[in-house]
Formats: sequence, structure tokens, C-alpha cells
Amino acid sequence: MTAEFRQERLSGASFEQVYLDGATFEEVDLRGARLREVDLRDVRIDGAWLGNTRISGEVESLWVNGVEVAAYVEAELNRRYPDRPLMRPTDAEGFRLAWAALERRWGQTVERARRFAPEQLHERVDGEWSFIETLRHLVFATDAWVCRALLGDPCPWHPLGLPHDQMPDAPSVPRDRAAKPSLDEMLAVRAERMAIVREVLAGLTDERLAGKTEPVPEPGYPESESFAVRRCLGAIINEEWEHRLFAERDLDAIVSAASGS
Repeated sequence: MTAEFRQERLSGASFEQVYLDGATFEEVDLRGARLREVDLRDVRIDGAWLGNTRISGEVESLWVNGVEVAAYVEAELNRRYPDRPLMRPTDAEGFRLAWAALERRWGQTVERARRFAPEQLHERVDGEWSFIETLRHLVFATDAWVCRALLGDPCPWHPLGLPHDQMPDAPSVPRDRAAKPSLDEMLAVRAERMAIVREVLAGLTDERLAGKTEPVPEPGYPESESFAVRRCLGAIINEEWEHRLFAERDLDAIVSAASGS
């Protein structure tokens, strides 16, 4: 049956793993609402009042008052981040160039992070992962998409890896949310994982890039199926790029809060 809510106050309600596809909202107050990990494709909003509204994510097309603005956003992001166009590689050499740019950018971010107090690197900003947790997640992402899906290791997990919050617990995948490794500890693990990616890309050919992986029969993440090699490597490029931007954003916020500005 279709649920209906009329003249009800649901202020402060929490919706998790709720399916609202095809739902209709009319005269609904969404002030201060926070939407995270939501699928908003083909959403139509009429008669809206937007002010101080922020949207981040994959924006394929977006019309505002009859103007398609996604192209403007893309152009501005490419202007702000000159390496960003490299993050859409189409051939093996493009993946190598993207990875070289990522290693350079992450080197700069790590040098910045070293100037922060250890407790600040464990600080969460607005509920997002801390800097250390971000590094932990990137270790997990490399283990999942490169070591397991691409290279076929059924259980590549480092105990400090951190899966994404939306992933269900899996018996073979560690998820120690309470771990508080130091920056140097995480950088040592990161160096190992980044070297693996570098080696894979060094030997990558266009023929291999166009191919598929062999399924890993043992349970784990991702599930036991064949993936496009391009998808596996593209996942790592995207994770590394986006999470560095998130980390820089949150370091900015920590500096701002410390200075009282």
C-alpha cells in the first residue's frame, strides 16, 4: 500500500534506506533538511524557494529556472582544479597521468596535514570522516577494487581499512570504527597501497583496460562477479580525487574554527 502523510509534523525525523521513488511532495517544509547519499535523478521541483542551498555529488544535468547549469558548474570546477579533466581517463596512458597527478596532490595535502595537531586529524567536521578516517577508507577502497576485484586476492584487507558507512557488515571485511592510528601509521599503509596501484598502472595496456576481471568466488566486497577493468581503476581514481577535496575542505574548516573566524 502507498503511505500518505497529510498535515503531519515530521520535523527531525530520520529516514534511512527508505524508498521514495515516485513520491509526491506538496507544500512540504524542508528547511534545514540534510540529504546524504540520495538518488535524485529525474526529480522535478516546481515553486521552490532555495536560499543558502548546497548540493554536492555527481551532477549529470541540472535545470534551474529553465537554464541548464551543469555545464557552467563543470567549467568552473575545471578552472579551479586544473588536474580535474585528467580524472576522466580514456586510455592506459591517461590513467597513468591521472595517478601521477593524484600522487602529487596528495603529497601536498599530507604535508599540510603534518602541520595539524594529532587530535585535529581525528576531528570530524559536520559529521564527515576525519582526515585519518579518510586515509583509512582509501586503503579499503584500494583493497576492494584493485587488490580483490582486479588482482583476485580474495581477502586483501588491512585491519585499519574502513569501509563506507552504507556497506553492510561482511564477515571477512574488518570495520574497526574505534581505531585511532597515527598519521605516520596510516601513511605507511597508504604508501604500500599506492605502490600497488602505481605498479598496476605501469603495466596497463589499452587492451587490458578494455577487458574484464575474473570473478573472485570467496565472499567479500565487491561481490563475486566479473567487472570491467575500467570500472575498477576508475573507482580508485574517483575515490582518491573526491576524498582529497573533502579532506582539504575539512582542514579548512578546522583552521577556521580554531581561528574563530
